[in-house]
Amino acid sequence: MELIELRELQPEPRPGRGRLERTNALRISPARRPGPGAHPDPRLTAAPGAGHRFEPRRRGLHTWCDLCGDFVWGGGRKSLQCRHCSFTCHYRCRALVRLDCSGPPAAGDEDDGNEQALEKDTNVDEPSEWEKAELGQAQVEQRIKEYNSQINSNLFMSLNKDGSYTGFIKVQLKLVRPVSVPATKRVPTLQMGRSGPHTQGVKRRTSFYLPKGTVKHLHILSHTRASEVIDALLRKFTVVDNPRKFALFERSEKDEQVYLRKLADEEQPLRLRLLAGPSEKVLSFVLKENETGEVNWDAFTLPELHNFLRILQREEEEHVRRLRHRYARCRQKMQEALATYTPG
Repeated sequence: MELIELRELQPEPRPGRGRLERTNALRISPARRPGPGAHPDPRLTAAPGAGHRFEPRRRGLHTWCDLCGDFVWGGGRKSLQCRHCSFTCHYRCRALVRLDCSGPPAAGDEDDGNEQALEKDTNVDEPSEWEKAELGQAQVEQRIKEYNSQINSNLFMSLNKDGSYTGFIKVQLKLVRPVSVPATKRVPTLQMGRSGPHTQGVKRRTSFYLPKGTVKHLHILSHTRASEVIDALLRKFTVVDNPRKFALFERSEKDEQVYLRKLADEEQPLRLRLLAGPSEKVLSFVLKENETGEVNWDAFTLPELHNFLRILQREEEEHVRRLRHRYARCRQKMQEALATYTPG
């Protein structure tokens, strides 16, 4: 089993902000690289991607382009989405897509489809009542003992001298859309070696679909945040997509119903794991596309926000210009009709 370990964070302030960046996601097990016979995703071709059925994107207003990685501002008239594989891109990027469509869900995917029909998103900001519980030091120690007595593996939780604790969480990656990595001769596989730093400025990109059922275990601290878990998973696969394209969800089963709740960036997954116990029916973690239609504007840098404001002003002016032109033409037609009108 392969593990990802999150170590202490290193300060790396962004321009105009004093915030800590997420760093140092390291693997515990030895690195392995694909052998000479390894092949890239066969759906990635030099010819234009085949099989896609692109339509104006209707779900949500904002997202990131799966081809160029840039933020897509606006709704359906700004982006396209394949109805089969959900590949999303700008209108201008459509002709550059090289990844073949993964196609509509196959017969073997029926179980995923049935579960998807049962899923219901709860309030993405409001945790359940039991998740709000505040534990004292003695309670934490007792909970850890109870947790360790219920698991059948060596993935124990450990209490540290400073009162914090460490442990393991399992994250299932249920990504529908492809992910982007730096352009290389081979598309990374699950057995790729040590990943490099997460690079926001990479221009040469290639895309592939992450294998279904991908699961990763992470060794984290009690104060590790959900946003740091996302960043570690992306770094593991050398994914260069913007982390805000993804969201970490908690999944629970109750009364034959599956519930999903999007975790806030500041929430602590290991704390939730301790409160819920080891049962994955009570609580499990899933990484999915952030398709809630919400955008955390506070997470953008000042230059990005200024750029968005310029885009917003430009689109508003264009919309007003078209609206005035439409009304002017209508008014002109009415005036022409009045000028030729003869009583009688």
